[in-house]
Amino acid sequence: MTQHPDATSYQDEVTAGPGGVMTDDVGVITGDLTVRTTLNDDARSARVTVQYTGAEEWYTLTGSPAPVPDGGLAAYHRDLLGRVRRGQAAQAT
Repeated sequence: MTQHPDATSYQDEVTAGPGGVMTDDVGVITGDLTVRTTLNDDARSARVTVQYTGAEEWYTLTGSPAPVPDGGLAAYHRDLLGRVRRGQAAQAT
């Protein structure tokens, strides 16, 4: 993950752990995913979308938009990547 303290969006590729992630659109997805976290205009919540790496379709991660913690968007995105790696139908919140 590239660190930019004022960034409004982060995107990384990650392999989902057992049980994958839960999306609003198609349910659980697994495998190699791209995760995008984007700060909403209110600067207090983030929209999280995922896709199969290399695919065109993006899916909303269940629980998105999610509140951004005091640590900021970068910290939230980093924590989210860890949850995706653990799997277990990971969600945005």
